[in-house]
Amino acid sequence: MPFEKEMEVARRIAERAGRLALENYARGFETETKADDSPVTSADRANERLISELLAEAFPDDGLLGEEGAKREARNDRRWIIDPIDGTRNFMRGMPTWGVMLALEADGNMVAGACNLPALGELYFAAAGAGAYLNGRRIHCSQATSTHQAILCFSGFDKILKRGFGEQLLSWLEHYWSVRSMGGCPDAMYVASGRADVWMTMEAKPWDLAPLKIIGEEAGASFFNLNGKASVYGGDCVIAAPALENEVRRFLGLELRK
Repeated sequence: MPFEKEMEVARRIAERAGRLALENYARGFETETKADDSPVTSADRANERLISELLAEAFPDDGLLGEEGAKREARNDRRWIIDPIDGTRNFMRGMPTWGVMLALEADGNMVAGACNLPALGELYFAAAGAGAYLNGRRIHCSQATSTHQAILCFSGFDKILKRGFGEQLLSWLEHYWSVRSMGGCPDAMYVASGRADVWMTMEAKPWDLAPLKIIGEEAGASFFNLNGKASVYGGDCVIAAPALENEVRRFLGLELRK
């Protein structure tokens, strides 16, 4: 498979950065507020430095784009997208639902990536054509065919009134077996590993989605934006078990998949 090396490097880096984040949490960390009112900690910045340095050693020609400002122009058509700690608020408050994420974009496609949930002991990784894995074990999304047997995970309840479907959302959620909101990357990975069936997020940056897309798709799930496109630059997304994709598309008013 063409991107197995990149997948393995991403896995190792995510594992190492996860250990660093846990060490920084145990030692204590400093916190700042960014211009968009979101928090950033010294642990975020330390992780981004480590990830950037290790990627530069492994793939010196590849570009970088990090949430906390890491940036390097590529000398090829490849770029790594980094979220050093996805779920910083959870990290700050001692919740285990945060992750270390990185993914490789080549020719505009996500082709390899890793999502480490170190406080939960779960390391996910995938590469195009190579499958998706949790702690080395191959994973697949669920075979759920009905909302009545499905768990839907949702991120961004505070953003739904900005959407045209906001007022209809609660009645639609009643059709699901259960609704959960545990945090963006854990929710997405629960769908990829078959423990949940749909994840919707109302707001996301590219680094919030890059590895989740390749891991979800390699696990057999569908990835699409709320407007029907399928880009990590779309600002939102759905990751769903294939048999439930059209149920979500119908609610969003999108063209159904055949």
